[in-house]
Amino acid sequence: MPVIESVFESAVERQPALRPVASSAATGRGLLPVVPALRGVLPEGGLRRGTAVSVAGGDAGLLLALAAGVRETDGWAAAVGLPDLGLAAAAGYGLDLRRLLVADDPGPHWAEVVSVLAGAVELIMLRPDGPVPPNLAARLAAVLRRSGCVLLVAGPWLGAGLRLGVRSGRWFGLGDGHGQLTGRQVEVVAEGRGSAVRGRAARLWLPDAHGAVRAVEEAVGAGTVDVVGEDAVAGPGTGLDRMAVV
Repeated sequence: MPVIESVFESAVERQPALRPVASSAATGRGLLPVVPALRGVLPEGGLRRGTAVSVAGGDAGLLLALAAGVRETDGWAAAVGLPDLGLAAAAGYGLDLRRLLVADDPGPHWAEVVSVLAGAVELIMLRPDGPVPPNLAARLAAVLRRSGCVLLVAGPWLGAGLRLGVRSGRWFGLGDGHGQLTGRQVEVVAEGRGSAVRGRAARLWLPDAHGAVRAVEEAVGAGTVDVVGEDAVAGPGTGLDRMAVV
């Protein structure tokens, strides 16, 4: 399984003191920080360490925005199975590319790669290569609990303690058939188990004109284009079934 060996060797080279991050889970009430704009939409104001989070529709902007908070801890992040991940966009959202490990195409070995990286990084962004069997999701949940790593999944994930998605969105910058996109306003919703069961919502720039995520502070009028897709349907009964990736 050369892909696993390659990823592990890369992690060792970049982080010689390779060790599980669970020891840091006791700080900050066991939460991994997020950027300020997302704190209000998350029930605990951060991502619970050792858990999986589902991003409905795999919205890339939301995925990167959630991951960006790892920079506050000087921690490492990883991206697995995301060959289209834009590194410039990742940097714009606030990720430190010097502390980002990338496994573009792990193929059927993605679960093994996640297991290896969970002991070396604080957060992993993942797109599985297909449906995830319940027993595999349960095994990886145990790995996350032991390591304290946060798993951000682009799409559904059985047992996810938190689910987020983009319900609607609007792009800015285009005029009548001309112009340049300068930002996107969205409504992000979050729900889950426990304290998150009732759900929360927030209007955000995702991204703004500088490529960052921030709260919408005032209404913007002309020069907008509404874009709503149908790829983020999360299924009946989830409360996210009307979401759309934009």
